[in-house]
Amino acid sequence: MKKSLRWAAVVAAVAVGVVAGGSLYLLGYSLTPRKIMRAKNESARRDMVADYPFLGPWLDSLETTGALRDTTIVGAEGERLHAIYAFAPKPTDRTAVIVHGYTDNAVRMLMIGYLYNRDLGYNILLPDLYFHGQSEGRAIRMGWKDRLDVLRWMEIANGIFGGHTQMVVHGISMGAATTMMVSGEQQQPYVKCFVEDCGYTSVRDQFAKELKEQFRLPAFPLLPVASGLCDLRYGWNFCEASALEQVRKSTLPMLFIHGDADDFVPTEMVYPLYDAKQQGDKELWVVPGAAHALSYRDNREEYTRRVKEFVGKYIE
Repeated sequence: MKKSLRWAAVVAAVAVGVVAGGSLYLLGYSLTPRKIMRAKNESARRDMVADYPFLGPWLDSLETTGALRDTTIVGAEGERLHAIYAFAPKPTDRTAVIVHGYTDNAVRMLMIGYLYNRDLGYNILLPDLYFHGQSEGRAIRMGWKDRLDVLRWMEIANGIFGGHTQMVVHGISMGAATTMMVSGEQQQPYVKCFVEDCGYTSVRDQFAKELKEQFRLPAFPLLPVASGLCDLRYGWNFCEASALEQVRKSTLPMLFIHGDADDFVPTEMVYPLYDAKQQGDKELWVVPGAAHALSYRDNREEYTRRVKEFVGKYIE
């Protein structure tokens, strides 16, 4: 009996060690992928112009005239947070705050900057989220604590562009989840509407999907343990980081966009998000044939038209 108990204790200890080690690996793999982020930072402008050739002359013009500018704020942990911004070609109070995705940066969202600034005549501000681009930080926050920084950037943008703006917030992928998380907070009068493109329902749902597809592992027990470790180390957990719950509280208009060929953030996620929004106007566009975060690239004219028509209902 004693021998059996000893073996049971050994097996239990090994199991705990495996789960703890696996959870720490998951946390590092998902929230601190430094090599990937460094590579994206270094190639950001080149990649953007390669994927969206029409950006080249526009970017050259902005940079030559000094119209594309940098600004920084100090975050809650004392970290330096960075953003780029540009005034509209003609003076206006219309402003777009544009939020990038997972491991990306502000430069890699300049195609949406072009949509608003060049095509629609808006002022634009694009932040580098915490731990991304030129912003400091310890780890990716998957939009949850980022929502508080974006709220500050919205206030900064309002001040930069005259103090009486009409504002839309537009995000893609993790930036879309961030946008939805922002939407559930109390809004200032200058915020008029939101556009989310291929955002996930929650961090827990997205990580469970990745565990299953990439590692052939169930969510339990790794995900709850990793979530608890994230809370201890970074001050937030996977379950509270829910775009779905924030959308339930959202009262301002929102356009939901998702490609029907998205297998990274599955298309199926957009339907509960759309259904969860019970307050304020909403529209849904499921884009035929579009893979993850490629709805604009593959349907530029229609994407621009739909955004213009939706946002134009609330921003004059």
